[in-house]
Amino acid sequence: MSGVDHLHELLGLPAVDFENATKEAPAQAADAAAWRISVDPYDDECEMTWEEAFQAFLRVVDPAGVRALIIGQWGESYEETSSYPIDLVIAAADRLTSLEAVFVGDMTMEENEISWIEQSDVTALLRAFPGLRELGVRGGSDLVFSPSKHERLRSLTIETGGLPVGVIRGILDSELPALERLDLWLGVSAYGGDADVADLAPLLSGSRFPGLTHLGLRNSELQNEIATAVAGAPVVAQLRVLDLSNGTLGDEGAAALLDGQPLTHLERLDLHHHFMTGPMQGRLVQALESHGVRVDVSERNKPWGDRGVEGRYTSVSE
Repeated sequence: MSGVDHLHELLGLPAVDFENATKEAPAQAADAAAWRISVDPYDDECEMTWEEAFQAFLRVVDPAGVRALIIGQWGESYEETSSYPIDLVIAAADRLTSLEAVFVGDMTMEENEISWIEQSDVTALLRAFPGLRELGVRGGSDLVFSPSKHERLRSLTIETGGLPVGVIRGILDSELPALERLDLWLGVSAYGGDADVADLAPLLSGSRFPGLTHLGLRNSELQNEIATAVAGAPVVAQLRVLDLSNGTLGDEGAAALLDGQPLTHLERLDLHHHFMTGPMQGRLVQALESHGVRVDVSERNKPWGDRGVEGRYTSVSE
């Protein structure tokens, strides 16, 4: 299984690491970067806490100009929850007056396994920043998404090795009229992914988020069942991008997509990291690319050992 990388951008802005020890203003303007603030609790040469790094950031970079903020490793993040950095960011809300995007938990596997990242109720950020347009989270342990109302949020990304069903219900019970992009990494049951396809019904009906054009239901051990449900789901008609990548998709799910409603209106269908056979992969590509749909069927995998379907695996779990 592959890991996850640090973000390269957020809100269309390049990710830039704030150098905690700097005493001079960085070369980038405050509004020209997605600022990543991280600390390494195991680096003997840097004993700065995340709070100290964040306060240094607020002194050196004009907070009123900051548009995008990436919360990286905040210490021993497998023990201390994300409420620690989130509360500090919220306390500075009166200074971060231009903030439009926040990502919480931008860590690689080497820093912390995705399912070990201790999260919290991330909707506190939505309440504190009514102008937020993008919210992203990595890690599902203790993650809470309370039913929320937010007028401007257009993109929501939740990356996990196992997404709790309570988080899905909280999202689907929320009023997010501007939402255009929803990307959910559903994961596996062994790491907290306890939702089934029925829990996605309000989303697949197309009634929850009428402005949605990009839907990702990814990294799931139920990828075939999800593909089958999506094949007949009303929400597909409004989409430009459908992403079912990083999961256990095989010929069963691919056949359902081919036999279901037309997908020729899509701009892109992302199925990378899959378990389709060569012939099925070819059928799918031929059927859709002839209509101008960009189809990603890269990263064809083989099941572990001789276990067949039982040997399929998601891209990210632990």
